[in-house]
Amino acid sequence: MSLNQQQTINTKNEFQENFERSGLSLEQIAADLNTTPDVIADTLALNVSRIEDPWVLKNYLEDALQQQGIASVPFTALVGDYHRHWFLNSRRIDKKKIG
Repeated sequence: MSLNQQQTINTKNEFQENFERSGLSLEQIAADLNTTPDVIADTLALNVSRIEDPWVLKNYLEDALQQQGIASVPFTALVGDYHRHWFLNSRRIDKKKIG
């Protein structure tokens, strides 16, 4: 799945807002997702080599916000059950790890 220019802008904004709402640091997210802060920053900016990484981060942020009782900003492009998207490796996403 490729995002068009507007979807890319929207998704970056949605990631940034949810990241800020979470109150978590890049370091904490990186530790939880078994990667580095630089990789998390790149994923927030959609600079990824694996198309599953944004889905891992999206699910992580949504779960973190839910645990804190904070509403997340809905994602407008990363929607639906990722298990049903043929182009995604759902097992990678289910592992909840980036990298």
